[in-house]
Amino acid sequence: MEIWYLGHSCFRLRTKNGVIITDPYDPQIGLKMPKVEAEVVTVSHSHFDHNRPDLVEGNPKVLKWPGEYEIKEIFITGLPSYHDKKQGQERGENIIFLFEAEKIKICHLGDLGEKPTAKVLEAIHSPEILFLPVGGNFTLSPQEAAALAKELEPKIIIPMHYQVPQLASDLKEKLAPLSEFEKAWGQKIETLPKLNITKDDLILSEGIRAVALEARNS
Repeated sequence: MEIWYLGHSCFRLRTKNGVIITDPYDPQIGLKMPKVEAEVVTVSHSHFDHNRPDLVEGNPKVLKWPGEYEIKEIFITGLPSYHDKKQGQERGENIIFLFEAEKIKICHLGDLGEKPTAKVLEAIHSPEILFLPVGGNFTLSPQEAAALAKELEPKIIIPMHYQVPQLASDLKEKLAPLSEFEKAWGQKIETLPKLNITKDDLILSEGIRAVALEARNS
Protein backbone atom coordinates (compact mmCIF):
# COMPACT_ATOMS: atom_id res chain seq x y z
CA MET A 1 0.00 0.00 0.00
CA GLU A 2 1.16 3.50 -0.84
CA ILE A 3 -0.04 6.56 1.07
CA TRP A 4 0.34 10.17 -0.07
CA TYR A 5 -0.62 13.23 1.93
CA LEU A 6 -2.45 15.78 -0.22
CA GLY A 7 -2.80 18.37 2.54
CA HIS A 8 -5.21 19.22 5.38
CA SER A 9 -7.13 15.94 6.02
CA CYS A 10 -6.81 14.60 2.49
CA PHE A 11 -4.88 11.41 1.72
CA ARG A 12 -4.46 9.17 -1.30
CA LEU A 13 -4.37 5.48 -0.43
CA ARG A 14 -3.31 3.31 -3.36
CA THR A 15 -4.12 -0.35 -2.78
CA LYS A 16 -3.81 -3.27 -5.17
CA ASN A 17 -7.58 -3.08 -5.77
CA GLY A 18 -8.08 0.65 -6.13
CA VAL A 19 -7.45 4.19 -4.91
CA ILE A 20 -9.16 5.90 -1.98
CA ILE A 21 -9.20 9.67 -1.43
CA THR A 22 -10.19 11.05 1.98
CA ASP A 23 -11.72 14.48 2.65
CA PRO A 24 -10.88 16.39 -0.57
CA TYR A 25 -10.87 20.13 0.13
CA ASP A 26 -11.91 23.36 -1.54
CA PRO A 27 -8.92 25.39 -2.83
CA GLN A 28 -10.20 28.47 -1.00
CA ILE A 29 -8.51 27.11 2.13
CA GLY A 30 -5.25 28.24 0.52
CA LEU A 31 -4.00 24.85 -0.66
CA LYS A 32 -4.18 23.56 -4.22
CA MET A 33 -6.09 20.29 -4.41
CA PRO A 34 -4.05 18.06 -6.76
CA LYS A 35 -5.63 16.41 -9.78
CA VAL A 36 -6.31 12.82 -8.71
CA GLU A 37 -8.44 9.85 -9.72
CA ALA A 38 -10.00 7.32 -7.37
CA GLU A 39 -12.46 4.48 -7.03
CA VAL A 40 -13.64 5.70 -3.61
CA VAL A 41 -13.90 9.10 -1.90
CA THR A 42 -14.80 9.43 1.78
CA VAL A 43 -16.15 12.66 3.30
CA SER A 44 -16.10 12.94 7.08
CA HIS A 45 -18.48 15.93 7.20
CA SER A 46 -20.01 18.63 5.04
CA HIS A 47 -17.67 21.59 5.69
CA PHE A 48 -16.04 23.01 2.56
CA ASP A 49 -12.50 22.10 3.63
CA HIS A 50 -13.41 18.38 3.62
CA ASN A 51 -16.24 18.05 1.12
CA ARG A 52 -15.21 18.52 -2.53
CA PRO A 53 -15.52 15.01 -4.00
CA ASP A 54 -16.37 16.65 -7.34
CA LEU A 55 -12.68 17.55 -7.66
CA VAL A 56 -11.71 13.86 -7.78
CA GLU A 57 -11.75 12.31 -11.24
CA GLY A 58 -12.61 8.75 -12.24
CA ASN A 59 -16.31 8.76 -11.26
CA PRO A 60 -15.61 7.48 -7.73
CA LYS A 61 -18.10 6.08 -5.26
CA VAL A 62 -18.62 8.85 -2.66
CA LEU A 63 -19.24 7.79 0.95
CA LYS A 64 -20.71 10.47 3.23
CA TRP A 65 -22.74 8.45 5.72
CA PRO A 66 -22.14 5.92 8.51
CA GLY A 67 -22.50 2.32 7.39
CA GLU A 68 -20.64 -0.69 6.07
CA TYR A 69 -19.40 -0.84 2.49
CA GLU A 70 -17.41 -3.21 0.28
CA ILE A 71 -15.95 -1.78 -2.92
CA LYS A 72 -13.47 -3.80 -5.01
CA GLU A 73 -12.52 -5.93 -1.99
CA ILE A 74 -11.86 -2.81 0.09
CA PHE A 75 -13.92 -2.94 3.29
CA ILE A 76 -15.01 0.42 4.68
CA THR A 77 -16.95 1.24 7.84
CA GLY A 78 -18.27 4.70 8.69
CA LEU A 79 -18.85 5.33 12.39
CA PRO A 80 -20.75 8.26 13.93
CA SER A 81 -19.00 10.83 16.11
CA TYR A 82 -19.08 14.58 16.73
CA HIS A 83 -17.16 17.59 15.45
CA ASP A 84 -17.30 19.31 18.86
CA LYS A 85 -17.69 18.59 22.57
CA LYS A 86 -21.43 19.38 22.62
CA GLN A 87 -22.72 16.39 20.66
CA GLY A 88 -22.68 18.28 17.39
CA GLN A 89 -24.54 21.38 18.56
CA GLU A 90 -21.69 23.69 17.50
CA ARG A 91 -20.19 22.06 14.40
CA GLY A 92 -22.34 19.05 13.61
CA GLU A 93 -21.59 15.39 13.19
CA ASN A 94 -18.38 13.73 12.01
CA ILE A 95 -17.78 10.32 10.47
CA ILE A 96 -14.82 8.18 11.44
CA PHE A 97 -13.87 5.89 8.57
CA LEU A 98 -12.22 2.49 8.94
CA PHE A 99 -10.59 0.92 5.89
CA GLU A 100 -9.38 -2.65 5.53
CA ALA A 101 -7.29 -3.38 2.46
CA GLU A 102 -4.33 -5.69 1.91
CA LYS A 103 -5.01 -6.98 5.46
CA ILE A 104 -4.14 -3.52 6.83
CA LYS A 105 -6.59 -1.67 9.11
CA ILE A 106 -6.60 2.11 8.71
CA CYS A 107 -8.58 4.66 10.71
CA HIS A 108 -9.30 8.22 9.53
CA LEU A 109 -10.75 10.26 12.40
CA GLY A 110 -11.98 13.14 10.25
CA ASP A 111 -12.57 16.33 12.25
CA LEU A 112 -13.09 14.53 15.53
CA GLY A 113 -13.95 17.06 18.24
CA GLU A 114 -14.38 14.85 21.29
CA LYS A 115 -13.40 11.43 22.53
CA PRO A 116 -15.63 8.83 20.82
CA THR A 117 -18.11 6.66 22.69
CA ALA A 118 -16.97 3.41 24.25
CA LYS A 119 -18.64 1.46 21.43
CA VAL A 120 -16.80 3.42 18.74
CA LEU A 121 -13.52 3.25 20.65
CA GLU A 122 -13.80 -0.51 20.73
CA ALA A 123 -14.43 -0.63 16.98
CA ILE A 124 -11.45 1.55 16.08
CA HIS A 125 -8.96 0.20 18.65
CA SER A 126 -5.58 -1.04 17.42
CA PRO A 127 -5.57 0.19 13.82
CA GLU A 128 -2.30 -0.31 12.03
CA ILE A 129 -2.43 3.26 10.68
CA LEU A 130 -4.20 6.20 12.34
CA PHE A 131 -4.87 9.49 10.55
CA LEU A 132 -5.10 11.87 13.50
CA PRO A 133 -6.29 15.52 13.58
CA VAL A 134 -3.87 17.44 15.80
CA GLY A 135 -4.43 21.17 15.17
CA GLY A 136 -7.05 21.83 17.83
CA ASN A 137 -9.84 24.45 17.87
CA PHE A 138 -12.02 22.65 15.30
CA THR A 139 -10.83 19.23 16.46
CA LEU A 140 -9.06 17.55 19.34
CA SER A 141 -6.27 19.65 20.82
CA PRO A 142 -2.69 18.44 20.33
CA GLN A 143 -2.73 17.14 23.90
CA GLU A 144 -6.08 15.36 23.47
CA ALA A 145 -4.92 13.89 20.18
CA ALA A 146 -1.76 12.49 21.76
CA ALA A 147 -3.72 10.94 24.63
CA LEU A 148 -6.25 9.34 22.27
CA ALA A 149 -3.51 7.95 20.04
CA LYS A 150 -1.84 6.28 23.01
CA GLU A 151 -5.18 4.77 24.02
CA LEU A 152 -5.91 3.45 20.52
CA GLU A 153 -2.44 1.87 20.19
CA PRO A 154 -1.89 2.11 16.42
CA LYS A 155 1.32 0.99 14.76
CA ILE A 156 1.70 4.29 12.88
CA ILE A 157 0.26 7.75 13.52
CA ILE A 158 0.03 10.18 10.62
CA PRO A 159 -0.92 13.70 11.82
CA MET A 160 -3.30 15.87 9.79
CA HIS A 161 -5.35 19.08 10.01
CA TYR A 162 -2.68 21.36 11.46
CA GLN A 163 -1.26 24.78 10.68
CA VAL A 164 0.91 25.17 7.58
CA PRO A 165 2.12 28.45 6.01
CA GLN A 166 0.03 28.12 2.82
CA LEU A 167 -3.34 28.01 4.60
CA ALA A 168 -5.67 30.98 4.30
CA SER A 169 -5.16 33.32 7.26
CA ASP A 170 -8.60 32.81 8.81
CA LEU A 171 -7.92 29.07 9.04
CA LYS A 172 -4.20 29.18 9.74
CA GLU A 173 -4.52 31.38 12.82
CA LYS A 174 -6.97 28.92 14.41
CA LEU A 175 -4.84 25.78 14.02
CA ALA A 176 -1.82 24.72 16.05
CA PRO A 177 1.36 23.79 14.18
CA LEU A 178 2.66 20.22 14.06
CA SER A 179 5.33 21.12 16.60
CA GLU A 180 2.63 21.47 19.28
CA PHE A 181 1.56 17.87 18.71
CA GLU A 182 5.18 16.71 18.70
CA LYS A 183 5.63 18.36 22.10
CA ALA A 184 2.49 16.66 23.44
CA TRP A 185 3.50 13.32 21.93
CA GLY A 186 6.88 13.54 23.62
CA GLN A 187 8.87 11.96 20.79
CA LYS A 188 10.43 13.13 17.55
CA ILE A 189 8.15 12.85 14.52
CA GLU A 190 9.86 11.49 11.43
CA THR A 191 9.15 13.05 8.03
CA LEU A 192 8.71 11.07 4.81
CA PRO A 193 7.66 12.04 1.25
CA LYS A 194 5.20 9.10 1.22
CA LEU A 195 4.56 5.87 3.07
CA ASN A 196 4.93 2.49 1.41
CA ILE A 197 3.82 -0.22 3.80
CA THR A 198 2.92 -3.92 3.83
CA LYS A 199 1.28 -6.12 6.43
CA ASP A 200 4.63 -7.84 7.02
CA ASP A 201 6.28 -4.48 7.74
CA LEU A 202 3.63 -3.78 10.38
CA ILE A 203 3.91 -7.20 12.00
CA LEU A 204 7.63 -6.66 12.51
CA SER A 205 7.32 -3.10 13.87
CA GLU A 206 7.46 -2.36 17.59
CA GLY A 207 5.97 0.56 19.49
CA ILE A 208 4.14 3.48 17.84
CA ARG A 209 5.75 5.45 15.02
CA ALA A 210 4.64 9.04 14.41
CA VAL A 211 5.19 9.95 10.76
CA ALA A 212 4.52 13.31 9.11
CA LEU A 213 4.08 13.00 5.35
CA GLU A 214 5.14 15.81 3.06
CA ALA A 215 2.08 17.32 1.39
CA ARG A 216 1.68 16.94 -2.37
CA ASN A 217 -0.52 19.95 -3.02
CA SER A 218 1.34 22.00 -5.58
